[in-house]
Amino acid sequence: MRLGCRLQNKDDSDMHTSIEQILSSYNDRAPLSRATTIPAVWYIDARIADLERLNVFSKTWQLVARTDQLNAPGQFVSTTVAGEPVVVVRGNDGVLRAFYNVCRHHAAAVVTQPCGHATLLHCPYHGWNYGLDGSLKGMPEFEGVENFDRAQNGLVPIRVETWECFVFVNLDPGAAPLTEFLGGIMKRLAPLGISKLHYFDRRTYNIACNWKVFVDNYLDGGYHVPHLHKGLSSVLDYKQYTIENEDRYCLQSSPMVASDEDAATGSTRRGDRAWYFWQHPNLMVNCYEGYMDTNLVIPVDVDHCHVIFDFYFADVSEARREYNEQSLNVGNRVQEEDLGICEDVQRGLKSRAYQAGRLSVRREAGEQLFHRLLAADLKNGSAPSTVAAD
Repeated sequence: MRLGCRLQNKDDSDMHTSIEQILSSYNDRAPLSRATTIPAVWYIDARIADLERLNVFSKTWQLVARTDQLNAPGQFVSTTVAGEPVVVVRGNDGVLRAFYNVCRHHAAAVVTQPCGHATLLHCPYHGWNYGLDGSLKGMPEFEGVENFDRAQNGLVPIRVETWECFVFVNLDPGAAPLTEFLGGIMKRLAPLGISKLHYFDRRTYNIACNWKVFVDNYLDGGYHVPHLHKGLSSVLDYKQYTIENEDRYCLQSSPMVASDEDAATGSTRRGDRAWYFWQHPNLMVNCYEGYMDTNLVIPVDVDHCHVIFDFYFADVSEARREYNEQSLNVGNRVQEEDLGICEDVQRGLKSRAYQAGRLSVRREAGEQLFHRLLAADLKNGSAPSTVAAD
């Protein structure tokens, strides 16, 4: 008989740990000097992902559109939030409304295009029609149906509010207003005049990592920039990089320096200062002179996320197109560099050699804020039996 010990596979070990034990394994009260990251299991356990869907993404304000997509009556945008199909539409009365994009008849999606214009919301399955205010207008061949109240069978509404050039929805009818949720970030962003910028283009990245890995990477206070992003590093005064936490947001900022070390980066990332805002849980807003991009991180499963980048410029005229395209290419190069390292981290999180890491006091206060807010969301919410089961 061969004697010896066998290292237990991390996945096998974690599946026998209750969700309560997993949540309690992170100390969200430790000061930064003694703090660790959230444990690796938070990034790889499907029960955590389920809990995040219920207690984080279903209860926070989520960016779904730009205001310029919904200016005129009949304009709509459809998307998915926390696994729920959503449509936002401007009514004939000028009111912006949001609904679950689910027909009340047999649950088909009423709106099947990502954006557009409509006079009625027409379900393609059985032809039920809804007004732009969500009211049920017509049901073909429905004569003879008893005890049916048309007024009670309109599209189910969702809360929708706007800020600057952004449209947000919240699936939780009892959530605090958007202004209260955003808190201090509104005052900090206001002087940058982002509503004067114009949408230019979108890029979507499909990354083989948990959504939190991408957020962690963003919030490490520039720690990885000199090592991973040589071009970007050439225009930032890394030693003067600052991190400020308030409410549910983190602002990372750096003075900018003129540099010809990387010509494309030097010509498209300009201004006195770079501003990198993160709003819990999954929105980033990055600003330079005459430029902004937003990053929206959308979980897919424990091992995958989508990151949607929208790019804005002060001038989107045809004469400026080549410059703006060059700026997008610089951004794309940075994201490709991040993509590789984030996927590598996701693989490492599954290793039996890793449980949790320490945080840099100088650089990673924003990451700790994220972990604390996430822990509060998960611990304060109620978990269904399917999530809480051992």
